[in-house]
Amino acid sequence: MKRHPLSLQPVSTIKGVRILIRPSTMWRAFFCAVGIVLIIMGIECLLIDSAVLVAGVIDDPAQQSMQQSGGFFSSPAQSGVERVFRPSEWFPWSLLASGSIVLLYSISLKRNA
Repeated sequence: MKRHPLSLQPVSTIKGVRILIRPSTMWRAFFCAVGIVLIIMGIECLLIDSAVLVAGVIDDPAQQSMQQSGGFFSSPAQSGVERVFRPSEWFPWSLLASGSIVLLYSISLKRNA
């Protein structure tokens, strides 16, 4: 008896319940997403000179408003360590190249449909 390529195959049985999965269901979408993220990060690194990463910034608006000293439009007090990220000249290009290769790989994967 020949099975359909998309047929569900039992993996294991837990307390009498069979767990069914489709082999290699989401690999194409996963690699496509990873490639797109790498390409976007490469483009962003091409466009910026430096990025300031701040640790310890409060995201809660209630706590943030308590720390503000003067009015609605003032900026909150910065309490935290700042790190500056300056990408090298080769870094954005390597991200773009890696993302392109991964994206091409995801396109070349065989579809199960």
